[in-house]
Amino acid sequence: MGALCLCAAFPVFSQTFQPKTIHFVGADGYTDKDLTSASGLQPGTVLSGPDVNARTQKLMDTGIFAGLSYKFDGIDLVFSVKPAQLFPIRLENIPLAPGPDLDAQIRQRVPLYRGQVPSDGTLLNDVRAALEEILKAQGISASIQASPAGELGQTSIGAMSFTITSPQVLIGAIQPDDGPLDPDAQKVLATLTGAAYDSHGSAAAIVRDTGEVYRSKGYLEAKVNASQLATLAVAADAVRIPFRVSVAPGPLYKVASIQLAPGMIVSQADFDKQAGTRPGDVATAEHIAQNWHFIERQYHNRGYMRAQVKPVVTLDHEHGTASYAVSAVAGPVYTMGKLTIENVSDDLRATILKAWKMPEGSVFNEGSILGFFATHDVNPQLERIFAAVNVKFVLKINDDARTVDTTIRLTKKS
Repeated sequence: MGALCLCAAFPVFSQTFQPKTIHFVGADGYTDKDLTSASGLQPGTVLSGPDVNARTQKLMDTGIFAGLSYKFDGIDLVFSVKPAQLFPIRLENIPLAPGPDLDAQIRQRVPLYRGQVPSDGTLLNDVRAALEEILKAQGISASIQASPAGELGQTSIGAMSFTITSPQVLIGAIQPDDGPLDPDAQKVLATLTGAAYDSHGSAAAIVRDTGEVYRSKGYLEAKVNASQLATLAVAADAVRIPFRVSVAPGPLYKVASIQLAPGMIVSQADFDKQAGTRPGDVATAEHIAQNWHFIERQYHNRGYMRAQVKPVVTLDHEHGTASYAVSAVAGPVYTMGKLTIENVSDDLRATILKAWKMPEGSVFNEGSILGFFATHDVNPQLERIFAAVNVKFVLKINDDARTVDTTIRLTKKS
């Protein structure tokens, strides 16, 4: 809590004093009336030093002040205030719409609330209790916990998070708004129903996952909207939040062309030979992505471990076609680093190391690893061993040294 400085400019022999006015300096956002009411101080009231100290401590206990001192000149009691750092509130799984209406409901119960709260103190506890009371009026008996919430990638507090700890708060039924959904979309939504509800993420998850289904089937401009319904399903064990979802699939797109930029590692001819997507095929997201993975692997096979494939799609709305222009940023070349072989005997490790074709310092080739384990009629001994085990390899990319450490682990097939 903040610092309480108690200093008074009245004679030390005075046992009581009676201020005609009470003022607060530095308490932006609060009136004298707000703070005298919160502290229990009133102009004209006869007060002792301990009385003022107790009322002042009551203000400090709210947590909204980092420091507070006062002076009395025989007529005016003047407090100098140093505000504490306050934080916005974040409702994690509380089914209340944040905004002016909710702020007004909280302030009706907590007069000093101004949209933000301290990280500790009576004001924080009062806001938590107010949220429980507001939920109670809607038939939800909930226990709420307040805790600091940091921004992504930061350790400092960005907000104070309010979470219902009991009962459970879950995503309820998800109803289509207009007509039946794609069967695969219905399956996806069925997996979301019953999942933990998140005030910020649940609607976004419904939109994302439903949209991915439609885009995966060639509806590249599918628009999905999800909205939370007002009528909740409240039971003793859980509160279920229902949603409504609407989908505008848009046109079904087919591939017109996939054109590679000049100078790429993969030639247009080589790409066309292996492409699983041909002009006239439906532009399904999964099949389209396989093309980019193929190109990426070719870069990895030449040491470009941070290569980025950059496809740009142009949609022809009139004809329902998609044309892809593909380029790549190769980045630096990486070399083979340390090779580690786990879960094998010393003899087998020595045999594998002897047969290994990518020495340390050579240009890294991810395809060489796959070929090493798939080899036929090259090393019959290793071929028999690899056929009887599961092989897993893990790559550790060292950007500073531009090397790739490789760990290989063999386990018996069950």
